[in-house]
Amino acid sequence: MCEDLGFDRLLSEEGFFARLLGRSPSGAGRDLLYGPDLPVVLLTGGPGMGKARLLRTVRDRFAAKVPVIHLDCGSPVYADRAEPEPDARSAATEALVEAARRLCTWQGTGGSFAFPRLFAGLAMIATGVAEGTAEAVATEVERYEELPQRQRLRGLGAGDFWRGVLRSAIRNLLTTLSGQALDPYSASVSTALLDTLFANLAPRGRDALERSYGAYPGAAGQPQHGLRELAADFRAGGERRELAESFLFRALREDLEAAYASPSGWLRRVGRPALLLDRSDRPLGEQLLRAVLDDRRAGQRDRVVIVGTARRADGGAFLYEGLPPREVPAPAEFRPADGIPSAWTRHTGPEGERVPLAGGVLLLRMPFLTGDQLRRETERRQRRTEPEGGSDRRRADAAVARLSGGRPHTVIRLAAAAAAFRMPADANDRDILDAPLRLSGDGTAERPVADVLVQELVLDQLPVRLPPEHRDQWLDLLTHLSVAHDEECAEVLLRHHQAGRVHRLTAHQVAQLLTDTGWPRCERHFIGDFGLRQLLVHRLYRLRPDGAAWYADHHLLRDHYAGRPADEDRPEGGAFRSAVAHRMNHHLVSGGVDEVVGHLAATLPGRPRQWCADLLEVAQAPYPGGADARRQRAEGLVEVAGPALRRTVDQLLHAVWLCEERTRPTGRETARTLAKLLNLLSIMEFDGAGQLGRTATDWSGLAENEQPLLRCACTEQLGRRR
Repeated sequence: MCEDLGFDRLLSEEGFFARLLGRSPSGAGRDLLYGPDLPVVLLTGGPGMGKARLLRTVRDRFAAKVPVIHLDCGSPVYADRAEPEPDARSAATEALVEAARRLCTWQGTGGSFAFPRLFAGLAMIATGVAEGTAEAVATEVERYEELPQRQRLRGLGAGDFWRGVLRSAIRNLLTTLSGQALDPYSASVSTALLDTLFANLAPRGRDALERSYGAYPGAAGQPQHGLRELAADFRAGGERRELAESFLFRALREDLEAAYASPSGWLRRVGRPALLLDRSDRPLGEQLLRAVLDDRRAGQRDRVVIVGTARRADGGAFLYEGLPPREVPAPAEFRPADGIPSAWTRHTGPEGERVPLAGGVLLLRMPFLTGDQLRRETERRQRRTEPEGGSDRRRADAAVARLSGGRPHTVIRLAAAAAAFRMPADANDRDILDAPLRLSGDGTAERPVADVLVQELVLDQLPVRLPPEHRDQWLDLLTHLSVAHDEECAEVLLRHHQAGRVHRLTAHQVAQLLTDTGWPRCERHFIGDFGLRQLLVHRLYRLRPDGAAWYADHHLLRDHYAGRPADEDRPEGGAFRSAVAHRMNHHLVSGGVDEVVGHLAATLPGRPRQWCADLLEVAQAPYPGGADARRQRAEGLVEVAGPALRRTVDQLLHAVWLCEERTRPTGRETARTLAKLLNLLSIMEFDGAGQLGRTATDWSGLAENEQPLLRCACTEQLGRRR
């Protein structure tokens, strides 16, 4: 995998991350962006947009120049480490300890870091160990023994915050209590621990703890009281535990800030330290982001660069604190193609008004690949395989471009699978999804690239708020919903495919879960991402033999809309102008072509403009698997019975269907066919025929340039990424 694919502007010597961190990948100094009030940067983009890949690349490029720590907030390892002592550890504390331990061994400019403030808090919550004895507390405290002191550097004083007797002093003092009968969380243990901590502090260390833990809620400026309250809140669980964990995160950042702000740090340290939080839309990541955003909103300033990831385009619902996003000033954002944003200002409201957390965020929109980047990636993959004919190669490359829509991960997988795949000239783009792919470093056998993408984009990217009882059916529900257009349509399918289940998802809930996962919306397609929809359509047709599941879903929807009044207006939020057009759409793709042609031929006279709109809506549908004779039928090479009007409408329907499906090249040939057929209709003897001449010009121009005839959000995006 090309790790920096699509990220060249972000990772360059003068790029965004070099300016944010104050150091280029080569180690040269750079003028810092922002400060002293720093935004939290959120990389936004749905599955396959490369957020995790970008964070890994930032770590690999910059970690030797400035302290950069990468944490995966979606990993279960932190909760697993906390499980043995649930009252003395948590997933959040284990993540903070891991970050601190890595920084304790950092060997770049300025040397390693010490975390005495963080250590003090961790030592206090260690009093919550299950056994509750002094020996057990001492053992727990020793897990953090490397945190309070820096590694000594040759020729320099260690600058120890603690006098170097802390470990032995804590164990010796606490074990003197071992003969006493102590209750869990005994005040004697806490008091002994506090006495030891403060007895071994240098004066500047005592001052630092007073500033940090004296500010803990309820401490009244007394650090001992603050540490006791911290431990009590941690043991209490719930929101009180989150308060304690947030304060520990603040302590870690204060330790880092102190390392830079001290006289020796000012002389020896460069740039800014960074914490990269992958999958930060998971509960652990959201908690850490909320903590730092809340602190900075309250006026705390530090130089720690926080970069997280968010699948939702708006950064995440928690940023708006219950308010509708439209009522909150939108977070600042930028796209790499726009260059580096030179300024950022925190959103502020009227005096005394609390501004939502979104005001402290800078959204970095993950880039789709440009046409040039996409072509370079496919060419790079092709050099590893036997050369193919030019037309075959261009056809496969076009399929990769259309099915991926420029989504980087999909491009990488499809390009790898297409490199040795021979694609027939008249194939549907979805045929490439059957191409075999073996993942590098994976000892398993080759799998169809469609199966790999389904696993990586859907099953490995389940919505965070998807109820556990629906996880086993999420993929199947999305597969059936690939034929839905709007929420009413989706609701029909969901009722059918969840029949017999006690807990059911509604169409609104599924739409919200898709948004939370970062998939875009489209006014004409319930699954609003073109590439994901094609992947699910491909799976649906193969779900049962001979496309039985495909036909069953379309028949279900056809019959649903058959019962609606013919003159019913388009429902609010509906994808079709009428129930009749909606029914004809599903009838067309489930075998009712002749009936649809008959309906269109009968409804054309007297209403050419409305009829053209109906035609486009009816024809905006994927084609089922199997042999495809649409091109031959559009060109009149398939014999069709009936009068001239019906035969011409039949041909035009199939030509428009080819254009609207968007999984085959159209180009000049199809454009000429469209123009010819519409011009034929324009000279026939029926009311309004002459108005079709203008449509012939418009539609043929769009088809010649591979543009959709009926525009919607997903086809607009597809066109912009070509």
